[in-house]
Amino acid sequence: MSPDAGADAAFSMDLSADVREMRGWVHEFAAEKIRPAAAEWDEREETPWPVLEEAAKIGLYSLDFFATQWLEPSGLGIPVAFEELFWGDAGIGLSLAGSGLAAVSVASNGTPEQVGEWLPQMFGAPGEVKLGAFCSSEPDAGSDVSAIRTRAVYDEAADEWTLNGTKTWVTNGGIADVHVVVASVEPELKARGQASFIVPPGTPGLAMGQKFRKHGIRASHTAEVVLDNVRVPGRCLVGGKDKLDERLARVREGGKGGEQAAMRTFEASRPSVAAMAVGVARAALEYASEYAGHRVQFGHPIGQNQAVAFMLADMQASVDSARLLTWRAAWMARQGRRFSHAEGSMSKLVAGETAVRVTEQAIQILGGNGYTRDFPVERWHRDAKIFTIFEGTSEIQRMLIGRAVTGLDVR
Repeated sequence: MSPDAGADAAFSMDLSADVREMRGWVHEFAAEKIRPAAAEWDEREETPWPVLEEAAKIGLYSLDFFATQWLEPSGLGIPVAFEELFWGDAGIGLSLAGSGLAAVSVASNGTPEQVGEWLPQMFGAPGEVKLGAFCSSEPDAGSDVSAIRTRAVYDEAADEWTLNGTKTWVTNGGIADVHVVVASVEPELKARGQASFIVPPGTPGLAMGQKFRKHGIRASHTAEVVLDNVRVPGRCLVGGKDKLDERLARVREGGKGGEQAAMRTFEASRPSVAAMAVGVARAALEYASEYAGHRVQFGHPIGQNQAVAFMLADMQASVDSARLLTWRAAWMARQGRRFSHAEGSMSKLVAGETAVRVTEQAIQILGGNGYTRDFPVERWHRDAKIFTIFEGTSEIQRMLIGRAVTGLDVR
């Protein structure tokens, strides 16, 4: 899509009637189904299958819902939905949204046939909930995507690819029905020699490795994925072999190979991840504000003290600023406008760091109560930290923004 595609679609803060109705519907589910279950599933550190099933029953966890919001003309459907889900709880929210990254990787880079075949299998249906997983990071390749060692070797006679390697920090890793794996086809070309592969359900050789016990987002399953001679049909190469061969030929000749598939997936997802962080931050802000209005010390509500009121003022300004950057980036992406100043990275950087800061300030306002598990702000603070780490650390976002601002190869 060209930089000017959709240039006539003006940015507006006035959400459409459909998006407003959807926001109320998702918020109701978050308040009635997610929040009451949040503490239990955080303690259990397990995928909240009953909540996913409830969401599937009403169409909230479905390909149709995600596709409708992803294609919403203003680009604000997904950010608005994710803010409400994560306002409910980040761990359960990520369980509901976790299949989205795998879906985006196929929808953004795959053929129409691949989209039609595999995306439905990442969500399933009521009574048969399914999951997708996007496998990029490795033990020695986190922020440095070019260091990926997982290999994909093509067997032309059988028209099959064989995958070998270990992936880590995979949301839904090993329990997903469909895994999308980033692998190196030509290691000497580093990131430009990589491609993504769909691993169908039940494929021999794919197994879950270590399941991680995490600081936060504990209701979301995170694990290693081990690939031991995993053979997938040629049609499972995302985008198809002709497209891959053309790209690799250009790279070998010294030309540009286009943006690497994993990086395209991360860039497309950054405003969505930013919206998740905004939801967590907003939850903490609202809770702390209400607490400050009712908690009485020295004969008056603590919110009457400038120290607390000024803290809340900064929290409110930060949350609103993060949302504005998120909406701008999401709108630009939907209109096909290039992130010429790394607007996607800006949204994730500011929203992620806002979530960490605002949840910490919420604990401070609640004092000792905020430090206990009897109140939700300590959980929100644990959850918030991930937004400065996954899908590109804050340091990586600053590097990308720095490159866009200076025009230099900042490292």
